[in-house]
Amino acid sequence: MISGPARGRRRRARSLRAAWPRLALVLALVAFDESSAQAQTFTAALLRPVRDGFVSPQESPLRRTSEQTGDAANDARLRDQETPAPSRIGNIPTYGRPAASGASTSGYDSLNRTRKRAKFYPGQATPKPPPGLGSRAPVVLTGPVRLSVPPSETANKTPISPAMAGTVAGQPPRKRLRIDDDPFGAVGDYAGSFLVKSAIELSGGYDSNPRRTFVPKGSPLAVVAPEFLAVSDWERHAVVADLRGSFAGYGNTFPPPADGTISSAPVDIDRPDFTGHIDGRLDVSHDTRLLAQLRLRVSTDNPGSPNIQAGLARYPIFTTLGSTVGVDQNFNRLQLSAGGTVDRTVYTNSKLTDGSSTSNDDRNFNQFGGVGRVSYDLLPGVKPFAEVEGDSRVHDVKLDRSGFQRDSSGGYIKAGSSFEFSRLLTGEISVGYAARDYVDPRLNRLEGLLVASSLTWTATPLTTAKFYSTTSIDETTLPGVSGVLTHVYTVEADHDFRRWLTGIGKFTWGSLDYQGDGRRDKIYTVSGDLIYKMTRSLWIKGTLRRDWLDSNLPGNSTASTVAMLGVRLQN
Repeated sequence: MISGPARGRRRRARSLRAAWPRLALVLALVAFDESSAQAQTFTAALLRPVRDGFVSPQESPLRRTSEQTGDAANDARLRDQETPAPSRIGNIPTYGRPAASGASTSGYDSLNRTRKRAKFYPGQATPKPPPGLGSRAPVVLTGPVRLSVPPSETANKTPISPAMAGTVAGQPPRKRLRIDDDPFGAVGDYAGSFLVKSAIELSGGYDSNPRRTFVPKGSPLAVVAPEFLAVSDWERHAVVADLRGSFAGYGNTFPPPADGTISSAPVDIDRPDFTGHIDGRLDVSHDTRLLAQLRLRVSTDNPGSPNIQAGLARYPIFTTLGSTVGVDQNFNRLQLSAGGTVDRTVYTNSKLTDGSSTSNDDRNFNQFGGVGRVSYDLLPGVKPFAEVEGDSRVHDVKLDRSGFQRDSSGGYIKAGSSFEFSRLLTGEISVGYAARDYVDPRLNRLEGLLVASSLTWTATPLTTAKFYSTTSIDETTLPGVSGVLTHVYTVEADHDFRRWLTGIGKFTWGSLDYQGDGRRDKIYTVSGDLIYKMTRSLWIKGTLRRDWLDSNLPGNSTASTVAMLGVRLQN
């Protein structure tokens, strides 16, 4: 007979044997359900369309936690990505989709625009392409860019220049600076609202014939040439001051001949030279401007000039101080200009080798005149004009040292045009007629062709050609000679072998017509300059020049060679 506990164990065993098939069926169903879900996930992953450059959040390497990468910033990015989108309740819905909004980062979009790959700059870490897309897959930046070095190593580095701002991630966008046309030009300083530039040239060399005599005798020389330029920076009105001077000192003196004859050249040939003017413009209205100029010229007679007295100890210095006041009025494209001029020329006394001095009061005179000009903007960059001038010269002494009355009246008329073709050809050129009548009937009328020009042609970015010419009617002290009609023409070519190395070639020719005694002089000059620009403030300059004076009178032709080397300091 089976006891009670044994019967209970038998009943439980029979129950388990009866329930086992049902349990096995349940476990089999659960396993089948899990395998089916994995298969569906795998199939969906294979069939899911993947956009070029798209990485799912589950596959992104950025989802690695800080425990795996040690980067807390990555966790912050993950939290930002998991933040739910803002609610659209109450917002105005936007329908449609912009063109090419779903385009990838490479190839072309639906608007046929090229999609460019991301560019990276020095110091910027290049992210790796997403896994499984290949090395040619485009890189998409999804967060802040990390530099390849810690910030502590770059904290004391020079900040990026304004010209490069905006080219590195994190820099504010800024327009690039304009390329400097003259990287070795003077920068200048601001004094209030004036831009001030100054310079000085110090040079030394040798002149084979400094007195320009028929029998040459050379001398070393030194030249000091300061410059000053001040330009106002105002919205209206303008003031410009341009002052340039030089002093040429020679190491040798030239005593009178031992035979007692009087030399036609001074003993001391040091010469100063200064040219300066201050221009002002007052803008009364958009079409009306008041103009004024104050000018100063200090120099001597040119060496070899027949105006030089015999037996001089040094050259007499003359000073010309003048002013012009006028007005400009525009009538649409038509412009009218008119002004009055006044000039005063004064000579110092001549010191002779015997210790005495003679007066040059007969060379002192005042000049009063007026000038008018009309111009018209015919085409953009082309502005033809016509100009007329008249003046009267009144000398301090009625009769000069030879008994002639030098008072006169004259003027000129000329016509031409100014040019500005795409900044390649700029300047103006004009031709006309000049004449001067003298009070003394023994002095013939002085007249001739007038040519005035100043043209600059930018042949290439490195080569510039210039042409300028002047015509003037100069005073003289020669008996029976009315005056000197002077024409000077100059051609110059500047070429930059490098931005810091410039060569300048210049050729000058001219004529001096002494009307009254038949003397005709022709002048020629050939020169070459080589400039080495070390910095903006320091240039080294070498000059080689050859001068000729060819006269139709025997014994007056001269020639000279000048070689100089110096430095230019500018600011």
